[in-house]
Amino acid sequence: MARRFAADGAHVVVSDIDADSAAAVAAEIGGVAVAADVAVEQDVRRLVEAAGDIDLFCSNAGVLTAGDENTPDHLWERDYGVNVLSHVYVTRALLPKWLDSETPKRLLITVSAAGLLTLLGSASYSVTKHAALAYAEWLRATYAHRGLIVQALCPQGVRTDMLTGGNARGSGSAALLAEGALEPSAVADLVAESLDERFLILPHPEVADYYRLRAADPDRWLGGMNKMQRGFEGVR
Repeated sequence: MARRFAADGAHVVVSDIDADSAAAVAAEIGGVAVAADVAVEQDVRRLVEAAGDIDLFCSNAGVLTAGDENTPDHLWERDYGVNVLSHVYVTRALLPKWLDSETPKRLLITVSAAGLLTLLGSASYSVTKHAALAYAEWLRATYAHRGLIVQALCPQGVRTDMLTGGNARGSGSAALLAEGALEPSAVADLVAESLDERFLILPHPEVADYYRLRAADPDRWLGGMNKMQRGFEGVR
């Protein structure tokens, strides 16, 4: 997304917990790099102050931990901090400047199709992405009339390190998602073309059908997901 928006003429501030990676992308696109751990509110405030006048904030950081109810507490807390609280910290820093401004402001939250559905093999990712979607919905419902445009980006598989790492660990869901995975540049192109009033941005259109089925017949949908889980486990 940083590359695409820079190509479109935007002044882009790149942030990452890895300072060298952020600097490399910023140098490539003629942008500015700010290292930050978005699970730390002070870092987020520093990022927002360094960026100055912001029209579009892409709240894109995320982490995924494979595991179930026995995932250690410190990993649940890490995933919640990055996948949920980072968005809260962003809005705490931005909304006092953004609300009721002369021009509409836009917050793009990268959620995941897991926020609309679920992700077999990761309890913490599924839970925190549901929470991220809920927060995005709340923001949209609460502040739309005050000039805040909130959109939720909900892809399935995208060929990033997160998906590659899942395959390396033998994740059944990761292997399944890899079959229809999109290149990051393709998702970025779709995002750039979808900066309108729509709440959901769905790079994989079939997610809308799954979401409708989940809402209309949750028992059937959950039965289908459990069948898939049994397939991963080799259980009839």
